[in-house]
Amino acid sequence: MDRRESLKLLALGSVSAGLFIEACKQQSPSQTATHIPASLKAWDENSGRQPFEVERDEKLASEKFFTDHEMKTIAILADIIIPADEHSGSATDAGVPDFIEFIVKDMPHLQTPMRGGLRWLDYQCMQRYGKDFASCSPNEQMEMVDEIAWPNKAKPEMAPGVAFFNLMRNLTATGFFTSEMGIKDLGYMGNQPNFWDGVPEDVLQQFGLSYDPNIPYIKADERGKIMTWS
Repeated sequence: MDRRESLKLLALGSVSAGLFIEACKQQSPSQTATHIPASLKAWDENSGRQPFEVERDEKLASEKFFTDHEMKTIAILADIIIPADEHSGSATDAGVPDFIEFIVKDMPHLQTPMRGGLRWLDYQCMQRYGKDFASCSPNEQMEMVDEIAWPNKAKPEMAPGVAFFNLMRNLTATGFFTSEMGIKDLGYMGNQPNFWDGVPEDVLQQFGLSYDPNIPYIKADERGKIMTWS
């Protein structure tokens, strides 16, 4: 099983189920595609949301929690967790950093673990490479990530980083696989429109049946448009 398949299970499984529900309950179907920050402008009275909910989320979206440096680090980590491949774009292509920015404002208990984890990561890189994580080379970044991405292999002193990276991975997977891009990557089709074309003629003949030409019935064309035949 490759990393992307593992992340699909993570996003849809019990590990991140609670976070998945919290992330989704604030969104209408159309908002799932672009996440809350980009979709706020499109909300209207037909979105199924109470006015106080719209007002609250507009307020959250207008506020800024992470610094530019922190957002840069989040974007790098997100793309390490879900890089672009032949199926779809990367986590940042799907708007995951903006999703995480919103979620930590919507769920304040995540703010300290996220900010503390980002500072821990920078401190470790300063100790090891003499520069913060975002300023490290891709190889140096991967070396650092490998120290915290595998809980069963991580050294005891890396425990804070492991906890942070687990949270970052959960947020990234949830953000990506609730985006339009991520849903397409999952191959989830959902309910699809269909149309009834009547009982096939050969089946009718098999049972010695036929439609009564004097009784109208409903039929749909190939585009799903309803037409009446008589």
